[in-house]
Amino acid sequence: MRLIGFHEGGDRWIAAVGPEGTVSRIATADAFYRDPAAALAEARRAPAAFEPHPERAAPTVPATAKVLCVGLNYREHAEEADARVPEHPTVFGRWESTLVCDGEAVPVPEVEPGLDWEGELAVVIGERLTDASEESALRGVLGFTCFNDISARQRQFHTTQWTLGKNPDRSGPIGPVLVTADEWGGPEGWSGRRLTTRLNGEVVQSGDTADMIFSVGRILSYISRTTTLAPGDVVATGTPAGVGFVRTPPRLLVPGDVVEVEIDGIGVLRNPVVGAEGRS
Repeated sequence: MRLIGFHEGGDRWIAAVGPEGTVSRIATADAFYRDPAAALAEARRAPAAFEPHPERAAPTVPATAKVLCVGLNYREHAEEADARVPEHPTVFGRWESTLVCDGEAVPVPEVEPGLDWEGELAVVIGERLTDASEESALRGVLGFTCFNDISARQRQFHTTQWTLGKNPDRSGPIGPVLVTADEWGGPEGWSGRRLTTRLNGEVVQSGDTADMIFSVGRILSYISRTTTLAPGDVVATGTPAGVGFVRTPPRLLVPGDVVEVEIDGIGVLRNPVVGAEGRS
């Protein structure tokens, strides 16, 4: 099943994508993520009538979601960043409030000369994971989606702490759909997927998820042994080589640019870049 989120009547809803862009609503995001397996089973057993695609998109996760990202998870990206290949997953946090949907604008803060792209595969959690093994953690994956960990490099590299540089307003595109694990070849379906990032139509990243240093199962297990992952939490799994700040001269996203992240079997996540006025 392919899922989207949308806003209506003050609530965030989850819906299944139907024919010709129509949708079949399942439940509010809060209700859906109380028991995603049961909500999907009910939606398959007695699907709601299809209706027009909603105009107000929302991330396909609850507003309470934790968003955790893994840095330096592709060897060639670690090398281009002149960083040591990590012995353990390098995990940092994002605010859910930074998430934006396919088609929404990403603003460049005034203090930055531009922003940097990082196309990634993200997983959304479907079961509560505490002290999970790699195998049980994988079974707890609800689905997969595209993510762009757009970064404010100037702020990121002012100190050894990445938090501010990884949380510019409206800098976390996610989507365009969440593909459930059963439709994507099961929980192991994450491996061997082509990941491409394009800037104004030009390919700037081309990677394969099979080249991750740490597998999805290992990442989720590692995190769960310290902090519980709840249904609806997002884990972005790292970016391949080809980011902008390492280029000579550096190449960054500026107003007027369009950045796309495409992953085989999911689709294309496309976002325009605007000036600082887009933060309001």
